[in-house]
Amino acid sequence: MNWARCHLLSVFLVVSLNPSGKSRIIGGHEVKRHSRQFQASLQHDRHHFCGGTLIHEQWVVSAAHCWRPKHLMQVVLGEHDLYKVEGVEQRFNVSLILRHRRYMYWSFDNDIMLLKLDEPARINSVVAPAALPDPRAPALADLSTCGVSGWGVTRLFSSRLSPVLREVDVQIFTKCWRYYYFRITENMVCAGYPSGGKDSCQGDSGGPLVCNGRFEGIVSWGIGCAYPYFPGVYTKVRRYVDWMNEAIQTR
Repeated sequence: MNWARCHLLSVFLVVSLNPSGKSRIIGGHEVKRHSRQFQASLQHDRHHFCGGTLIHEQWVVSAAHCWRPKHLMQVVLGEHDLYKVEGVEQRFNVSLILRHRRYMYWSFDNDIMLLKLDEPARINSVVAPAALPDPRAPALADLSTCGVSGWGVTRLFSSRLSPVLREVDVQIFTKCWRYYYFRITENMVCAGYPSGGKDSCQGDSGGPLVCNGRFEGIVSWGIGCAYPYFPGVYTKVRRYVDWMNEAIQTR
């Protein structure tokens, strides 16, 4: 989940708390070290605040609501443990930020931005771009399984980020409008579990949703974290492949 979801939870007080009163693990499991070569950490003053995805040796994509002035942002690739230096990390300044011109902060429609690194990343066994989806491919099937990764919180009502990169499997909800009514647009895709308990959360914003080996979604918003019938909402990456390719070729 993300900061945007925290805001929405305060607006839409429509979900009851877990009756047992226990915290639910929402962070899944720690990934094999450096197995998500495309994962990026967006940092301010060396503190992680959002995720991102490497799609080209010099470009990272994230959520538009993760925007900061470029001089206050750095991108780290090859990261696993936020609190340990392993010697394989690559740290970059940001030379250009492109937020989608139709991004709507009040609805999170077109919640996507591109970050140009100040120099190309070194592609190796630790750092490599994600595979983009085919915009013409069939839509993701209902309840198909995808993975979302990040350093976000692992328990409800916690503000402590995970020190290590974690991933959780979630299922696609093709009828997401049933839960969010008029808030879902053609630029969004939903993923979670009908019974709740598994979700992205605060600190995961901007990170990747990967389905069948393709980068299909960007962690965007939702109501709470891991609540039943309120899946996470992701920016639908396949809607923006042409926009991203054009920016990379012309900027």
